[in-house]
Amino acid sequence: QVQMVESGGGFVQPGGSLRLSCAASERTSNTNTWAWLRQSPGMEREFVAAVTYNGGRMIYADSVKGRFTISRDNVQNMMYLQMNRLRPEDTATYFCAGRPAFTLSKEPTDFITWGHGTQVTVSS
Repeated sequence: QVQMVESGGGFVQPGGSLRLSCAASERTSNTNTWAWLRQSPGMEREFVAAVTYNGGRMIYADSVKGRFTISRDNVQNMMYLQMNRLRPEDTATYFCAGRPAFTLSKEPTDFITWGHGTQVTVSS
């Protein structure tokens, strides 16, 4: 079972930037499509961004489009989320997740492998 570990979260003021990383313990089919999702207290887990295996196609939630950029490095088994112009409503625990299908999905239940999350807090 592949293990995924997120890092890079922290506290930042509105308008600031953070770069999240997700490290997979090995290359498996469970990361053919790789994604970031987030969850705030009392809220359901929501989709943020996803990337195809070759990195050629990405999709984003409307709320982060133009501010966040997802990328992956298959040699290093790493995935990243560059977050710019952060807003207080971006505050959440951010999870990396993977699924075997090569098609992109925004549905949290489509992802079968999850990390434990990293906390992002945006506040003045």
